[in-house]
Amino acid sequence: MADVMETRKAAAKAWFEQLRDQLCATLEAIEAQAIENDPAGLYAARTSDQNPKTFERTPWRRNPDNQPEKSADQGGGVMSMLRGAVFEKAGVHTSSVQGEFSPEFAKQIPGADKDPRFWASGVSVIIHPRNPHIPAAHMNTRMIVTTKCWFGGGGDLNPMTTPARERDHKDALDFHAAMKSTCDKYDNAFYEKFSEWCETYFYLPHRNEARGVGGIFYDRHDTGNWDTDFAFTKDVGSTFATIYPEIARRRMNTPWSQEDLDQQSLWRGRYAEFNLLYDRGTQFGLKTGGNVDAILSSLPPMARWT
Repeated sequence: MADVMETRKAAAKAWFEQLRDQLCATLEAIEAQAIENDPAGLYAARTSDQNPKTFERTPWRRNPDNQPEKSADQGGGVMSMLRGAVFEKAGVHTSSVQGEFSPEFAKQIPGADKDPRFWASGVSVIIHPRNPHIPAAHMNTRMIVTTKCWFGGGGDLNPMTTPARERDHKDALDFHAAMKSTCDKYDNAFYEKFSEWCETYFYLPHRNEARGVGGIFYDRHDTGNWDTDFAFTKDVGSTFATIYPEIARRRMNTPWSQEDLDQQSLWRGRYAEFNLLYDRGTQFGLKTGGNVDAILSSLPPMARWT
């Protein structure tokens, strides 16, 4: 059984890195398209050398004790950042780490009460476009192993202008339709369950409002069939990598006003509030010795609260 689990870990890690490469290439292609075809002159002034920007990749190693000479290999990851004309700030990060949960944190994790050792791998995506008419977006998929094994993840859309934050807006409708189609391939109950979970999870109780227009969110997903659960998780990532670029291309040449930018900066503030106060992925990463720069790269480049 140990050999089977090691094979599964390797397959999951390879997929997350493959999805990272696909997403990076797609976002870079949109950057290039914007420089080559910019009828309204929206992006020309955003690049000093008129060359499309690419992702900068920075490897890192996990070392929660900050003593590399004494630490066994605990894995690490690659932080991939793009600061471009279209995408003011985009991160597509992968990690595969192992170690032990703290006694306090182990109580919160399935299977860790029996053995605090864990293995975790995943890809995490956050996109903050420059154009307020292109929605911000978030996606992650992950596999966690303790004495139990499960998948988690999902994707959600975060429009940055008030009119686009209605659920009957075309971008929201198309995003949800894509996620529903993926869910329905596996179980007709998945979309309703995971969409509702997303709305509940990505919610700001102190504001009494949602972070965005939702999508799907699932965690501790273990139906008893690892191959099917892995296939579902892969499809969630692939769906996001298809539908979000479609929405970005649709909106990228829409001119924006100062009023649009003002709305964007306020909604970005809401995004920052959620990630700092409630996001479990942020807490998991910080409590397990993750890369702080990669974890906090989810925050928008600029935001305001008044």
